[in-house]
Amino acid sequence: MSASTLAAEAVWKQIESTRSVTDDQLSILHFLFGKNFERATRIVDQSGVKKISGDPSGRSIFQVVGESRRKEEYLCFPENFCACYSFFYDIVNRGEQLCCKHQLAARLAASLGACIEVKVSDEELAILLSNL
Repeated sequence: MSASTLAAEAVWKQIESTRSVTDDQLSILHFLFGKNFERATRIVDQSGVKKISGDPSGRSIFQVVGESRRKEEYLCFPENFCACYSFFYDIVNRGEQLCCKHQLAARLAASLGACIEVKVSDEELAILLSNL
């Protein structure tokens, strides 16, 4: 794990423990993630993050609204994957970013408890995941 990833993890854990974010924490995350973090904060401010949880398993995935005019929604796992184009282009192919704005928005919203919670059956969640 890189030093940047470890620093980010420490900040995320602090935010999760208090369910609030300080200016210093915002500055650190902005330093680590740049414009993607700015965009992620706008998505969170606009209530653009849904946490979809299966019942009874409790498994979950996040659905995050994009910033385009079409307001596309992307499924993502904050620490591992996003279905957006940027994830594959900037992160997987080019290795230029640690994560995309949708992953950051999901992580920030989850840490702050600012997600829209949606409960579905495990079968519905499986169908949603199979479309990835």
